[in-house]
Amino acid sequence: MHKKVENIDQFNHYFHQPSYHPLVSVGRLQDADLSLFAPTDFGMYCVVLMEVDFGELVLRDTCMHYRAGTMFTMKPGDVVSMNLDDRIKPHGLMLAFRPELLNGTGLGRDFYMFNFFDYKVAEALELYDTERRVIVNCFNNINTELQAPDDEFTSHMLRLGIGQMLTFCRRFYERQFDTNTMHSSDLMRRLESLLDGYWGGNGDMARRLGPPTVAWCAEQFHLTPSYFGDIVRREIGVTPQVFLQNKLLERAKSLLSDNSLSINDIAIRLGFVYPNHFARLFRQKTGMSPSVFRKQL
Repeated sequence: MHKKVENIDQFNHYFHQPSYHPLVSVGRLQDADLSLFAPTDFGMYCVVLMEVDFGELVLRDTCMHYRAGTMFTMKPGDVVSMNLDDRIKPHGLMLAFRPELLNGTGLGRDFYMFNFFDYKVAEALELYDTERRVIVNCFNNINTELQAPDDEFTSHMLRLGIGQMLTFCRRFYERQFDTNTMHSSDLMRRLESLLDGYWGGNGDMARRLGPPTVAWCAEQFHLTPSYFGDIVRREIGVTPQVFLQNKLLERAKSLLSDNSLSINDIAIRLGFVYPNHFARLFRQKTGMSPSVFRKQL
């Protein structure tokens, strides 16, 4: 069982602090009631900066220790807890904002860029010292705005501050991709090897699972689809969906050169339950049907 934080007032209750805005708050983990670290669904988007390693984080059924200077994020519905180390006092910062803050705003329009809210625990952001200072400054700016006299610009300024923090996170993740991930040539080699195995032989895996998906590929790399997609886009220059579609078409063209295979056989080998779905995709992407393409070979 877990508890659920329903609103900002409840959130601030755990930090023993007043509520300055109904949709946004910043709390210091060293001020938090220890009951905050029991399994909790905050029902909000949260950004947490761990200033020390004070225990084992449990999020999305994964456990992990974080060293100082690590950031992780949560979205509504995530249940998080900490197995606290009694020898170390919690220390860090936590931003929480309600989903309603995004409705009909520029921050909501641009929120698709911040898909790191879907990342796994192991895909957290490890900050350099200079980056950590930037993020702490963002926390401080948001907190300063929260405590300023409320006026018609308050919510707008808070959205700007949150947007700035999340944009810095996106920038620092790009740096982390550069330092932690494989080069594009290695990524391509591993992806192509995966797909060769997927479609190999008589296409038994494709027959069983259907055409390969981004989620399946990400799982082979032990990554979330969001994190995997960001790596592919950065290293190869196309979305993983486009990459997989292009590889499927390459495979289809190769199989079409084998006249012993019917077009229905080829569709099934590629993972299509209904051959007409394969024919429709092939025509859409190449401008001709599989049978016409075969005649032109």
